[in-house]
Amino acid sequence: MTFQMNNSQYPESNLTWQILNHANKHNYAIGAYNCYNDDGVIAVIRAAERKHSAAIIQLFPWSMHFQGPEFVRYVVRAAHVASVPVAVHLDHCIKLEDVELALGLPFDSIMVDASKQDQEANIRFCKDIIERAKSRNITIEAELGRIEGGEDGLPHIDMDTVLTRPDEAGEFVRRTGVHYLAPSFGNIHGGYPPGGAKKSWDLSRLSSIAKMSTTNIPLVLHGTHAVSDELFLKAVRCGVRKVNLNRTVRDEYTRFVAEKSGSLELTTLKTEAVEVYTRSIERMMDVLGSSSRY
Repeated sequence: MTFQMNNSQYPESNLTWQILNHANKHNYAIGAYNCYNDDGVIAVIRAAERKHSAAIIQLFPWSMHFQGPEFVRYVVRAAHVASVPVAVHLDHCIKLEDVELALGLPFDSIMVDASKQDQEANIRFCKDIIERAKSRNITIEAELGRIEGGEDGLPHIDMDTVLTRPDEAGEFVRRTGVHYLAPSFGNIHGGYPPGGAKKSWDLSRLSSIAKMSTTNIPLVLHGTHAVSDELFLKAVRCGVRKVNLNRTVRDEYTRFVAEKSGSLELTTLKTEAVEVYTRSIERMMDVLGSSSRY
């Protein structure tokens, strides 16, 4: 059975909005899985259907350029015919020309990353994009503060981390109308320094940000490599509803491909590798509490 979006007005008609607001109402989180190829796309959809979980497939702007618009359309078509809700999100859209390209493609949601600008410039930029995205039924995620580090598909910006202030977060949400907020509370893209995320994260700040607004906006967690299950659960209790996952679910797949690529036929390699990838995603669906929700 194909999941059908409802006929409500924007943003309620948007699939990412529906997925994350269901999680918000029921106090769990949705995995947003960064995919680089069809193996990742297939694995996310299979895991979601097996676990009766919603999911979000995330692409970087890299995919729009390297694989092209038709790859994006393929991903959206595959996601939207799944038997459970699977949305497609564009992660870390930094350049204006990439935003322009993305608005012409069938993404369910886009992260507009103007975090390297000051708050007023970030507000103006995000508000303008949100107004334009409305007519295309695309919802918008934004980052407030600056999250340090870099990862595949995301440039390393050599700027100091700027932690999100709860009072500024409330003002940002009110003035922009943004649908999902990615705060900076000590989380880091890529690898964490000694002590890991447990030492770096300021969970009291994260909890305060979650209470910043009467709109109860879903919060987004960036910087999840080598984060423990215990910390994920604490973040969910603090109001995180979208958890970006990259290497956390991709490393076992990558190791399998590296070890087996010289000994297996390509069709066998892909079949078995996707199964490894799928199991990693299924495990995180259980951790985040999204399994058996649909």
